[in-house]
Amino acid sequence: MKSFLKAIILASFALVLLAACGGNEASDGSNSGDKLQVVSSFTIITDMVREVGGDKVEVHNLVPTGTDPHEYEPLPEDIKKSTDADILFYNGMNLEGGEDGWFFKMVDSVGQDRSKAYSLTERVEPMYLRDEATREEEVNPHSFIDPVVGIYMVEDMRDAFIEVDPDNKEYYEERASNYLERLHEIEIEYEERLGAIPEENRILVTSECAFQYMLDRYNMGEECIWKVDTEENGSPEQIKSLISFIEENNVPILFLESNVDPRPMETVSKESGVPIYEKPIYSDEIGNPGDEVDTYIKYLQYNIDVISDGLSK
Repeated sequence: MKSFLKAIILASFALVLLAACGGNEASDGSNSGDKLQVVSSFTIITDMVREVGGDKVEVHNLVPTGTDPHEYEPLPEDIKKSTDADILFYNGMNLEGGEDGWFFKMVDSVGQDRSKAYSLTERVEPMYLRDEATREEEVNPHSFIDPVVGIYMVEDMRDAFIEVDPDNKEYYEERASNYLERLHEIEIEYEERLGAIPEENRILVTSECAFQYMLDRYNMGEECIWKVDTEENGSPEQIKSLISFIEENNVPILFLESNVDPRPMETVSKESGVPIYEKPIYSDEIGNPGDEVDTYIKYLQYNIDVISDGLSK
């Protein structure tokens, strides 16, 4: 909380500087006052905003690549952008800390009406993760790994843009239609390629059980080192349990996420004799601009290529 209050104080100073310099001028020197000012909680949603909103919007991303979205501390620039935002998009399902988490503390602190904040997972039935050792249970927020959920998110984003900016209704509809067409093509590819994986190989083993929604949709199994994030991820007990599962189910390959500590899975691989696939898999985020996986479309395509290739051998 001290860090959050410190950010508020710093933001006040930033507001004075911005007012002196002309707050409506974009970083490229152009005037952005006629664009819809959008704040997005993390990288995947930010990419969707650019696809649907096009040149009618200016978007500010909150949680950068490589940062935990559960415990983020807003920066002065985040607070300034949120103060001026016409619309704020967030994932929901506890990704940003829930109703009492950092996202809504920020929204309330800058005097924004919560009606301007749109969750993009309202149509998603929550699935839960349970740590059997601690009996702790929490909502799995990673529904966007499932391309069908991505389609829901884009449709809801389109509708939110139209609600806030009805004068540009046809523009948002056309851009969303083109984007949704690509997402539907990828969803068909997921169904075909995951459906073709041999029955004996239809278990995805990762560090964290983030892929639950996608695997449930396409009738695949899942196991991981840890189900619920704690300070003891990759404990000896968790590693031992996964090794036993691997041996009992003849798991052919292991997968390592791009944003987790590789050492626990490396230990599992060494002690079980099962290799880790040569490429990491993406779960929480997309990469920075210019990276191999720097858009949601590339994220979905990359993951299906890695999973299909790894489990089809």
